[in-house]
Amino acid sequence: MPDRRLADPAPAGAGESAAQPPCDLIRIELPEAAPPPSPYAEADRRQAVRDLLCGNRFRPAGVPRPGPFALRLWLRDGRLVLDIRDGQDGRPLRAVALALGPFRRLIKDYQMVVESHERAVAEHQGEARIQAIDMGRRGLHNEGAEILAERLKGRVAVDFETARRLFTLVCALHQRV
Repeated sequence: MPDRRLADPAPAGAGESAAQPPCDLIRIELPEAAPPPSPYAEADRRQAVRDLLCGNRFRPAGVPRPGPFALRLWLRDGRLVLDIRDGQDGRPLRAVALALGPFRRLIKDYQMVVESHERAVAEHQGEARIQAIDMGRRGLHNEGAEILAERLKGRVAVDFETARRLFTLVCALHQRV
């Protein structure tokens, strides 16, 4: 079973409690490009952004202050770019670029499963079928999160839930290309 704790834990910030999840990221920006392939995909993207902003652990290495941060995500030259900025004044702090190669198969499989799920819901294929598809989707999602967290290791420490939500956004960006 994967370790789902913060990969590079930092001390909890002032005011963090079990009732109030930590929020290192306070703003997420995605490029306004081509429209998403479906309303379902757009809803998935929006939910990932909302969930990220409600609670996340995102600790860039080599950044002089502990946050909060703004994150701009985009794809450039076959790479995922994480442009990390000061959450208060927008000043650039660090950029991290990750090759998409290790994610391509997962992104493709994830998108096919999401489309299957969307079709199953639209065609009323039954709760058991929808749940089976959803289990497959969660498995791919978890695998993508593990790869993303591993690729970020030493550059940005994230917890498992933050990595899952970021993987959703990676898939959403890939759909728009």
